[in-house]
Amino acid sequence: EYMGVREGCLRRMYQLHLIAGSANLELANDVAKLLGIHVTPLNLTRFADGEIFVQIQENVRGADVFVIQPTCPPVNDNLMEMLLIIDALKRSSAKRITAILPYYGYARQDRKAMPRVPISAKVVADLLTAAGTHRVLTMDLHADQIQGFFNIPVDHLFFTPVLVDYLKSKNLKDVVIVSPDAGGVDRARHVAMRMNAQLAIIDKRREVANEVVFNYLIGEVKGCDCVIVDDMIDTAGSMCQAVQALVREGARRVLAAGVHGVLSGPAISRLRESPVEEVIISNSIPLSKDKKLDKIKVLSTARLFAEAIRRIHNEESLSLIFAQP
Repeated sequence: EYMGVREGCLRRMYQLHLIAGSANLELANDVAKLLGIHVTPLNLTRFADGEIFVQIQENVRGADVFVIQPTCPPVNDNLMEMLLIIDALKRSSAKRITAILPYYGYARQDRKAMPRVPISAKVVADLLTAAGTHRVLTMDLHADQIQGFFNIPVDHLFFTPVLVDYLKSKNLKDVVIVSPDAGGVDRARHVAMRMNAQLAIIDKRREVANEVVFNYLIGEVKGCDCVIVDDMIDTAGSMCQAVQALVREGARRVLAAGVHGVLSGPAISRLRESPVEEVIISNSIPLSKDKKLDKIKVLSTARLFAEAIRRIHNEESLSLIFAQP
């Protein structure tokens, strides 16, 4: 099974180490528990001026090391932590260093959309490679082509199997999977295929960043149970306007799913006031106490990452767990 992690299944070709930055310790601990190992101790502190100090607390010479660190807010601090941890591992003679980014920050800046702007997703890729990363493991990139920004192997996992398993337990009827924009159609289509559901698309135009104007709905949603599927929920402006559009078109129930719950700015207040029944996110980004709502459901990706780590360490194929239908 692609999601099953067999107990005691790590072949000790060379020692496996799992290291976590400060961004998502809970996910790292869950992954370690599934693999039957412990998270390698790390001395991670800050000097008085804000600079980061890193020291690996165990011998990692000749080891196969996986570093879990989503580059979520505070993005720059978490990215710098990751780079310094990787550099420390490189200088400690680790045999292979795999950077695990459950959430890849700066991914939305993946092209020159206007004059005189950087391609920040490429800059992050260059930084990770220059620091000493041998391999990258990530999940649901904002744009698949970001894999091409690296000259090292990239394994791209998908939240879709976890999401579909949960949705099938919800007893939904006349299901329509909705893409909130044209760019997310591929992701929504994969979920619809696995759910044997219909597909709908909301056409929108973004005038400025974080401000969206909806035009019209492509597809029939009247009297149906709708699930909006997107790669992330940031300020929740797009998501909440999509919910309003579906309610206006006569949808019976409206659920929303975003792989990465960034939930910045007014996101929580918008979701609280929205008629959306449930908001489903992964634990790629930790949900702080001040952002918890009864309608937010967090699904764990620990088994997904644990199985990927096991397969990479054992030099096995990952195709069963990262392939979309």
